[in-house]
Amino acid sequence: MTDSMLFFIKAVFLGLIEGITEFLPISSTAHLLLVGGWIGFDSGNAKVFEVVIQFGSILAVMWVFRSRLWQLVHGTFTGVRSEVLFTRNLIIAFLPAAVIGALTIKYIKMLFHHPIVFVVTLIAGGLIMLWVERKPHFAKNASNETAASEHVSARTLEEISWRQALAVGFAQCLAMVPGTSRSGATIISGMLAGIHRKTATEFSFFLAMPTMLAATAYDLYKNGVGISPDVSVAIIVGFIAAFLSALLVVRALLTFISRYTYRPFAWYRIALGLVVLLWLWRSGAM
Repeated sequence: MTDSMLFFIKAVFLGLIEGITEFLPISSTAHLLLVGGWIGFDSGNAKVFEVVIQFGSILAVMWVFRSRLWQLVHGTFTGVRSEVLFTRNLIIAFLPAAVIGALTIKYIKMLFHHPIVFVVTLIAGGLIMLWVERKPHFAKNASNETAASEHVSARTLEEISWRQALAVGFAQCLAMVPGTSRSGATIISGMLAGIHRKTATEFSFFLAMPTMLAATAYDLYKNGVGISPDVSVAIIVGFIAAFLSALLVVRALLTFISRYTYRPFAWYRIALGLVVLLWLWRSGAM
């Protein structure tokens, strides 16, 4: 097997990992960078591969929600109040990450080269999830519609207020730090802001569409010229693998996330963080 063929096989493998982990609160970026390092996959200093293939997963969500997306677009342009408000909330939630990300992306990408960052964010994120799930209004199974009635003020996408959308938007900024998890940060913050778990999940993935499209376009604009032919092909095959794997599992994952607590994912994050810490210690990287 040639080195080029092995490189592309690794790209497909990482694409599959991206498609599966993008929708779980365990950080797809951390998995891409850590697994990529462990299998010897070098995508270059710009880390364009890791950013761009994430949009493949988001395209899968766009396909799954294509009817609702069309309803949103059509309703916004025809003046349907509920759709106009939903679009307004998406814009409000998108702006913090767009502005802060554009100003800090150079510094954020420097963190991609420091695995100890993953240790901190994975473990801290897991502890935060456990803390949130211990709160009385989140303790019951999310399928129980009567649970947390006093805390929840938005049970549908149309009921989300601009303040709740802004809270989710600022939480999404935290996810720019590798290992934080965009879906985890936005869903948890939405729940804390008073959005029903299932609705917070749906809003998180609708918000991912413009966010990841902007991140992909910006990264390609800034670093596209310097991408080698091999990395370009790797991006294409990884993108396709991420799209296909996400398409196969997105419905099941969205259903699971909307119905059950985050405790299993929290413990997984903590365990993975400890594994990375042990690996850094044994390899002398600390």
